[in-house]
Amino acid sequence: MRRLDPIRIFLILRGSTAFFHTLIFTVNLVYQAETVGLSPLELVLVGTALEMSAFLFEAPTGILADVYSRRLSVIIGVGLMGIGFVIEGSFPFFGAVLLNQVLWGLGYTFTSGATEAWLADEIGEEAVGPVFLRGSQIGQVAGLVAIPLSVALATVAIQLPIVLGGLLFIGLAAFLWLTMPETGFTPTPDDERTSWRQMIETAQSGVQMVRTRPLLRVILAVSLVVGLYSEGYDRLWTPHLLENFTFPLLFGLQPIVWFGIIRAGSSLFSIGATEIARRKHITESGGRLVGLMLGLDGVMLIALLALAWAGNFWVALIALWIFSTARSTLGPLDSAWIVRHTSGQARATAISFASQLNAIGQVAGGPGVGWIGTVVSLPAALTASALLMSPILPLLVRGQKLEQRSDRLK
Repeated sequence: MRRLDPIRIFLILRGSTAFFHTLIFTVNLVYQAETVGLSPLELVLVGTALEMSAFLFEAPTGILADVYSRRLSVIIGVGLMGIGFVIEGSFPFFGAVLLNQVLWGLGYTFTSGATEAWLADEIGEEAVGPVFLRGSQIGQVAGLVAIPLSVALATVAIQLPIVLGGLLFIGLAAFLWLTMPETGFTPTPDDERTSWRQMIETAQSGVQMVRTRPLLRVILAVSLVVGLYSEGYDRLWTPHLLENFTFPLLFGLQPIVWFGIIRAGSSLFSIGATEIARRKHITESGGRLVGLMLGLDGVMLIALLALAWAGNFWVALIALWIFSTARSTLGPLDSAWIVRHTSGQARATAISFASQLNAIGQVAGGPGVGWIGTVVSLPAALTASALLMSPILPLLVRGQKLEQRSDRLK
């Protein structure tokens, strides 16, 4: 096959990966909790394995992308993720799920950064912005299309969407091998390559930077707290619904259909809320930006506690949708907040340092919440996640005061 236009390849890659991921993850936690029979602690530990794998492999895989080929790095990453999901869906054992997390984390690090760098090499840095936005839109639509297909396949066999998604990832890697061009790549100079030394220097630069910037201290502390609470919630809300609620009958269909409805509702509400925030130009004022973040985090905290102790399925469903909608809206606001207070290399350092702190928070906070879910109860574990989340509120109050002071000085 001939090499295709790089923009077309990028959009195919974004749409395909969003479709395959949604196909898998609409039912993946249900499969792990019910078919594999993982305990709450084991569910969180497989997530911790993913975070550790991504953290440890980020530097060496970055070297491959910088020195040899961004195209090769992307293809290897896509193929590894596919192999991991095929293994997980084919062998319903804790070891297979754990192995998939390692392969998924490794595969992700091969694609992380390399995909964007490859596109910039091929079409130029000034042209990538609109393509990124179009890729995000295509990914959102592809994810919504994948939800009913995932549910339909799961009603036949719950592991079917996982295995099929993995095979499709492998097929995508083969397609990219045949069609993905690489004409603009130039090996990165030694002093600009990703390495363990550079990761350490990033951490050191981050520490030095936050000593002189109070607002950055707040921003990075928020990143750490988000990591502390999120791993437990992400892994345990599904078994909480399965174990503690009776799913209403829906036209005689299996309960797995409800997870498709939950995911579709979350996606639609999140798209709408993000669009409202964009049209209100919230990010133009630091005080308004942090004020909205404070309100959203407060809503999330209440919704998480409501989910943990809901007395019936409908209350839990509404709480879950409120939480996921607020959380998705917060994502671009967090990014905008960092961008407001950094520039140049300081921006890259702050973003990298925030990502490192988030990963550290997930590794530190997740296992304890999982242990509570196993030894005490899942509502207690989700309550623990809410308690870990609660320091965000005073942090954002502090951030809002600093932003308002900054706005008055302008």
